[in-house]
Amino acid sequence: MMAKPTRRMRNQLPHCYHEGYLEKSRPDDEETSQKLWTCLCGNSLFFFNEKRDNNYMEKLDLTGFISVKNIGSDHLSMPARFSLHLKSGTTNFTASNTESRELWKAFIQSIAQLSIPLSLTLLPGQIHMLNEAVQQEEERLKNLQSPSTDQNISGRAEMPACYYAVSRLEASLLLERESVRGNMLLRPSRDGESYAITTRQELDKVLYKHYRVTRRPEGGFVIDVNNPVHCDSLHDVITYLVEQTNGVLVPLITEGPYERNFSFIAPDEESGERTVKPLPNPPRASRRDDLTVSSQKLEPNPTEEEMLYMNDDLMQENKPDLPAVPPRHKPEEIPKKILMPPVPAPRRGSSITSSSGSPAAADLKLKTSPDCQKQLPSAAISELKLKLNLRPKGQE
Repeated sequence: MMAKPTRRMRNQLPHCYHEGYLEKSRPDDEETSQKLWTCLCGNSLFFFNEKRDNNYMEKLDLTGFISVKNIGSDHLSMPARFSLHLKSGTTNFTASNTESRELWKAFIQSIAQLSIPLSLTLLPGQIHMLNEAVQQEEERLKNLQSPSTDQNISGRAEMPACYYAVSRLEASLLLERESVRGNMLLRPSRDGESYAITTRQELDKVLYKHYRVTRRPEGGFVIDVNNPVHCDSLHDVITYLVEQTNGVLVPLITEGPYERNFSFIAPDEESGERTVKPLPNPPRASRRDDLTVSSQKLEPNPTEEEMLYMNDDLMQENKPDLPAVPPRHKPEEIPKKILMPPVPAPRRGSSITSSSGSPAAADLKLKTSPDCQKQLPSAAISELKLKLNLRPKGQE
């Protein structure tokens, strides 16, 4: 039984050596072509509808590589086309230009044959990139051939995201502890030459089951059950089990991808609605200017006297040769006269003297009458006469 073609997440694919847009078509149907984002990951070409897509739609294995050749003329006005010949068939591609076509041919042939082709004209920087790609592919294939060493090598990146280097008992405990995140994982087998799938499901009680996954001599893997299931890779093994169980089996992935941009949630200044905003990253100079402006707004306006002394200091710093300006002295303040409240004028028709006709009443009349102030000598004489006249009467 063969597993159906499966799709997996881009972050689960092998290392990408080269990528870009290519128009893909069949030799017998040149009119129907698709412009797809193509990634050379491991020894396979993965095709995506768009660059931002996370799931690939088609895969082309380079295991049966025969040759890669140009199609048509190499003239600049002609399309940059080339054909990839595999044991499984031939596929035609069209690159954006001749330089891109030559680079695609070099990467495909180098990865498929694990050697840099000498027939292609390449720049020193391109040759260096090809050397690195060939070395990484050789290391990847070496890691796949020895599954028992996957615990300590970088080949872990080529494994599915639900792969954990744990024993059978540790796998059961891990699924028990992380039951919310998933119920299936991939782990190395006891013999060190194969793998195992461990699942956790609940019926009347918790059930743990283990399935062996062995490697095929001709390539690929087999789920070792009564009706063996053949898959091209361990990623396809996981995807097959998820699809055949309609999502009941969920791969356990404890760590997701990291964010590329920092953001925070804050209320909008205009509407007040809480939204996700990116973290601003202004230059340092502008931040210093903003702080200076804000501090200037908080400080009170200096008085005229303070501005005078500040200007004097600045003038002395900028012009040290000029004589110092003598400080200005404040003019002496003249004491102000104390103003007394006005004396109310007497009412018309009112008598100032009392009924008893006492001297105090007569004295008050003299002080308050404005006419009496002009005739002080005569008033004094009249007062003496009055006092002299009153004395005999008082004695009698």
